[in-house]
Amino acid sequence: MPTEIERKFLVDHHKWAMVNKPTGKLYKQGYILSEEARTVRIRVTDTAAYITLKGASTGISRSEYEYTIPVADGNEILQNFATSAVEKTRYNINYADHIWEVDVFDGENKGLVVAEIELQHEDEPFEKPDWVTSEVTHDSRYTNASLSVLPYIEW
Repeated sequence: MPTEIERKFLVDHHKWAMVNKPTGKLYKQGYILSEEARTVRIRVTDTAAYITLKGASTGISRSEYEYTIPVADGNEILQNFATSAVEKTRYNINYADHIWEVDVFDGENKGLVVAEIELQHEDEPFEKPDWVTSEVTHDSRYTNASLSVLPYIEW
C-alpha cells in the first residue's frame, strides 16, 4: 500500500521572501470527499491533473493513491464535483538532501505559507531551513482539506 509520511511547518514570511526560489506552480485543488478517515481530491495545474485518495492518519503516515488524469477531465471534475477548494502556488526547494514543498496560499487563505517535507520513515532525520518555523503537522486546521472549508482568513 502506498504510504505518505509527511511533516508540515509554518514559514517565516520575511526569510521566505529572501529565498532564491524556482518558478512556482499554481495548483487548483478541490475536494470531492473530505472526512477525517478519508479524502478524495482533484488537483489541477496548467499542464497536469491528478485524482488522489488518502486514508486516515496514523501518526504522520497515511495511505495515499494518486493517479494522473487528463487536464480537461480534471477541470471538469473540479468544477462539477468538488464541494470545496483551495488555490496555492507551490515551490519545490531542495535543501539538505530533501525536497521541501512550500505552498503560498491565495484567495481566502492568502497570507498562509506552509512547508511540507515527505519522509521515507517517520523517524527519518532532516535539517530544517532557517525559514521554517513552528511544526503544525498535528494541527488539522492546516490540512488543505480543512483550509478548503474553514479558510485561514476566518480564523
